Amino acid sequence: MNPQQQIIEWLHADPYRMQALSVSRELGLNQWCLAAGFVRNLVWDHLHGHPSPTPLNDIDLVYFDQQDTSEQHDLQLETQLVQKTAVQHPPFPWSVKNQARMHLRSGRQPYTSTEDAISYWVEVETAIGARLTANGAIELVAPLGLNALFTRTITLNSKNGEIDTYYQRVNSKGWLQYWPELRLVV
Repeated sequence: MNPQQQIIEWLHADPYRMQALSVSRELGLNQWCLAAGFVRNLVWDHLHGHPSPTPLNDIDLVYFDQQDTSEQHDLQLETQLVQKTAVQHPPFPWSVKNQARMHLRSGRQPYTSTEDAISYWVEVETAIGARLTANGAIELVAPLGLNALFTRTITLNSKNGEIDTYYQRVNSKGWLQYWPELRLVV
């Protein structure tokens, strides 16, 4: 099975992630996806044979809206998502970020799309998202491809190049403790 089909199969088999995708789709956001650990951790859990999913620190809902780039709008969307999933266990730790403003954090030129924005994320394996279409199909957003995610690596994205941030993230997130077969690639 190719990486895309495998990820889609694993997402379909995970009721928690499918509910997160479904609730996110209801917001009707432009170019949205659930990204970063939402997909990355799922794959690493399967590759390491974990019997149950590793809890998510957050669920990164990213989208692209040049009309309203306010942080307040993102907070309003988070509130809506929390209200829709309030009775769920485990809880849904939402983090909503409009990628139309995220270039300001790193001093880059404005991004042109969600896909363009996540192509600058620190690790290649993190630059992957998933969304649910209107007809219920899962689409993957992977500007740097999917293959690295299946090689048990944490790869510095050369397009980003922030090596200090890379090492800080590897250490602070405890990835090598959760998934000890991973190796660093810089």
